[in-house]
Amino acid sequence: MRILDQPPHAVLWLFDKNRQVQFTLRQYAQAQGIAPERLVFAEFAPLAEHLSRYRLADLFLDTAPYNAHTTASDALWVGLPVLTLSGRSFASRVGASLLTALDLKELITHSLSDYENLALKLCKEPKALSQLRQRVTHSPKRSALFDGRLLARLMESAYTQMAHRQAQGLPPEGFQV
Repeated sequence: MRILDQPPHAVLWLFDKNRQVQFTLRQYAQAQGIAPERLVFAEFAPLAEHLSRYRLADLFLDTAPYNAHTTASDALWVGLPVLTLSGRSFASRVGASLLTALDLKELITHSLSDYENLALKLCKEPKALSQLRQRVTHSPKRSALFDGRLLARLMESAYTQMAHRQAQGLPPEGFQV
C-alpha cells in the first residue's frame, strides 16, 4: 500500500483466486486511503492469454519472502521487468537468480525499504521502465535462460562430469558447466 500510495494512477494487478481475499484486500486498501478499484484482479486464463496480459503491465513486483517462480519467469519471458527482494532461503532468491542470469542485477534489492524506493522511482520514470523492458527483451543471455534444449545439454554435461568423478573415486566438487 505504501508503494501504491504515491503514484496516483498506478494499479496493483493481482491473481483472482479467492473472492474473500479480494474483498479483504480491497477493504484494507480503502482503510489505507487507497481507492479499492486500484486493486485489479485477473481471473485464470489459458497460457497464451495469461502471457499476453503481462505485456500490458509496466513492472512486476515480486513477492517476499517467497518469490514468484514460474510467474516471474513468465513475466521475463514476455519482456516485463521484475523487481525482487532477495532473501536468504532458496524460495526467496529465485527472482534474483533469474535477474542475475539476464544481467539485470539493478532490479535485485536486499531490504524492504530499497525495494519500495526502487519501485517508486521506476513508477515515476517511464523512460527507465521502457529501457529495462528493452534490456529484458534483448538480453544476450536470454536464450540461455529460456532455451530448454541448451539447459538439457548442460545438465547432461554436469551429470557426465559428476559420474566421471565418482567412477574415479574422487570426492564431489563444484564446477562450471
